Amino acid sequence: MKNNTLVHLGLALLRIVPSAFMLTHGYPKLMNLINGNTEFADPFGIGQAPTLFLAVIGEFICPLLMIIGFKTRWAAIPTAITMFVAAFMIHGADPFGRKEMALLYLTVFVVVMLLGPGKYSVDKS
Repeated sequence: MKNNTLVHLGLALLRIVPSAFMLTHGYPKLMNLINGNTEFADPFGIGQAPTLFLAVIGEFICPLLMIIGFKTRWAAIPTAITMFVAAFMIHGADPFGRKEMALLYLTVFVVVMLLGPGKYSVDKS
């Protein structure tokens, strides 16, 4: 039988640590957006500024929500989508080693979306 406390601790670590690491990617994008520097990749043709805005949501806002465990399953969706785009559209033609980090993040955030935040969160689910 599994130790429930360890399961919930594992879920907390699974959502907090990668989300904190993701902030290091999202914070520079947030600063660029605030400073008006909207030069950014535009894989969908919606414009650089809207694409940067969506990346800030996926790499900064949603990871903050996941760290505290607020609406965690919903917050994992934009982050997972952002990592999917990074892996398969931005780095699609690159060798595996170049897209590996995005794929790891994608996997973690899909798992968080499926399993939820655990009891050590604002949501406590």
